[in-house]
Amino acid sequence: MVACYNSTLFRLLDKHAPVKTKIMRPKPSCSWFTSTLRKLKSSRRRLERIWLRTHSAEDLQHLHTATNHYHAAIIKAKIQYNRNLIMSQPSSRHLWKTVNGLLHRKTPTPVLPSHDSPTSLANLFAAFFTDKIHKLHANLLSRSDRISPYSVSPSPPPLLTTFQPVSINEITKLLSDSPNSQCELDPIPTSLLKQCSASLIPTITTIINMSIQSGVFPDDFKKCSVHPLLKKPTLDKESLNNYRPISHLSFLSKLTERVVKQRLLSHLTANNLLNNYQSAYLKSRSTETTLLYVHDHIIRAMGQQKITGLCLLDLSAAFDTIDHSILIHRLHTWFGLSGPVLDWVQSYLSNRSFTVNLQTSFSSTYPLSFGVPQGSVLGPLLFILYTTPLSTVISRFSTNHQLYADDTQLFISFSAPNFAQNKIILESTIASIHSWMVSNFLSLNPSKTEFLLIGLPQQLTKLSHTSLSLPDNVTVSPVSSARNLGFIFDSNHSLSQHISSLSRSCFLHIRDLKRMRSSIDYFTALTIATSLIHSKIDYCNSLFLNLPSSQTSRLQLILNSAARAVTNTSKYSHITPILKSLHWLKIEERIQYKVLSLVYKTLSLNQPPYLRSLLTLKTSRPTRSSTVITLLRPPTSSRLKLTNRSFFHTSPSLWNSLPNELRSISTTLSTTTNTPTFSSPSTSIFALSPSQFHKKLKTYLFSKSFPP
Repeated sequence: MVACYNSTLFRLLDKHAPVKTKIMRPKPSCSWFTSTLRKLKSSRRRLERIWLRTHSAEDLQHLHTATNHYHAAIIKAKIQYNRNLIMSQPSSRHLWKTVNGLLHRKTPTPVLPSHDSPTSLANLFAAFFTDKIHKLHANLLSRSDRISPYSVSPSPPPLLTTFQPVSINEITKLLSDSPNSQCELDPIPTSLLKQCSASLIPTITTIINMSIQSGVFPDDFKKCSVHPLLKKPTLDKESLNNYRPISHLSFLSKLTERVVKQRLLSHLTANNLLNNYQSAYLKSRSTETTLLYVHDHIIRAMGQQKITGLCLLDLSAAFDTIDHSILIHRLHTWFGLSGPVLDWVQSYLSNRSFTVNLQTSFSSTYPLSFGVPQGSVLGPLLFILYTTPLSTVISRFSTNHQLYADDTQLFISFSAPNFAQNKIILESTIASIHSWMVSNFLSLNPSKTEFLLIGLPQQLTKLSHTSLSLPDNVTVSPVSSARNLGFIFDSNHSLSQHISSLSRSCFLHIRDLKRMRSSIDYFTALTIATSLIHSKIDYCNSLFLNLPSSQTSRLQLILNSAARAVTNTSKYSHITPILKSLHWLKIEERIQYKVLSLVYKTLSLNQPPYLRSLLTLKTSRPTRSSTVITLLRPPTSSRLKLTNRSFFHTSPSLWNSLPNELRSISTTLSTTTNTPTFSSPSTSIFALSPSQFHKKLKTYLFSKSFPP
């Protein structure tokens, strides 16, 4: 059926839109130049010729009038064109590409090694990518310290033997929500498929249902097109090791994966089978929740005059070395997949292949014997299920940890005199992780592991012999700062280096916005600032809670500069009326907005579990306040002011200070006088929906930013 589907669409496309070759002469891009402008230009040139012939004052006045009118029309046409262009972009990524075009920035052309033939280079890349994984896998297999990877789940999981069939309505929604991305494996463009969805969805639904019910993933869906991409522009383009394989899969195969992913997640969530320490690719768990938990642990340790050792582990080609037999065994024993469901996953992983595509030239076909498919929908979920037992290994030690896909963070806090024994614990934990990864064909890269010692300066000076001894005779010395999931941590946890990096990036965007401000209108400038500058300021800004004013003022300066660029006002203008007119919260209120939003989401969904453990509901008594959610304020165990930066200590006070309307209990729970319980992750305990809560929260904080 898949072969028939593809061949029929290929044939119809070739019939109605056959490929034709045309010679295109490059022309300067001037899409804003309309026919009206062309007429005005012609009229102005005619008046110019008349004045050159007569040199009369009257003709010169006519020429000046026509010139001014023409220039004003050009500015108006540019503004209208740019506004339509900006507003039509579906995402920030597309928006930034559009802004680059408006600023006449050159899009970097794909860089490739020197070659005589694209086909031979494609084969060279394909052989290199294959050999790299095979050598890595063989090296792990040959190690003498390998142990059996077939661990058993702590408790037998509920079984998932069959997938629920998909309906036409579900496919329709998935299709409309999917991006218009496509690759050369697709028979027709995705945008055209959506236009023809009424005719094609019944066939697509039948194919997907036959696949998930029979436990067979079609062979045509297992093909992959790989495009090599240079990892960084500064790397040597002649070295194949500096290229990353970017995989492209057919649209219909990814649509099938989305259906399966939804059903797997429903099973895993309903039976609480997901790893509580894993945050990647899961709803309500993000880089911000992960970093906030680690940040909170560090701040509370500093408040107790303790030092935290933070170790950021690095894996080599993590997704590419997964062993299929181990994955299938783990899916069955840890997560209860069996019958046609397990057969489908096994079919999905087996007999996969790829070709490298360079400049419309293809390499030979190479098999994919290991790993989960790069660029797939289901691959990331399978990876985090594969690494679930790692948390069990780490939990045997007194070391805390958080996982985000293949990023593993280990952290342990201690008093300065106890550094030696805690360093041994951390080294033992890493050794056990290394042993587990070797047995599971994952390659820990000790040479790229980063180690930070974070604490108060007077405590850090008490340490000596701070290097870590890692497996394979690798020694790692502490670094002063390291990038952790896009956020820079430093040894004193002042976050000053991160704010400096953030300032450089944001002011670059603000300067670009000022450059193009004359050719865009107010609403377009507002869209650009919100998408490109606010997104950077607000990323993980919950970690900025109660930072010293010397740091938050630097963030406020960024916001003020962006506001002046949007409104086209001078730097000497008073900023408060400008921010108020834009309806932008000040930095302090933006931080509080994020923290309170996280509290609401965590309490409402009971997720993520590691943040939920930091919030304690106060037991209600039969009073007027029993209809609102109140958090218990933990006792302060430190006199240090930096303790106020802790989410654990400060978020209850912020939450309890909200108006009762924002903290009201749902009517289904308001009749009880006891603490509300969480019967299901999808059941909210709040009277306000998420959109209502966030709208009223912003109104409340706006009145704090700009009191009447």
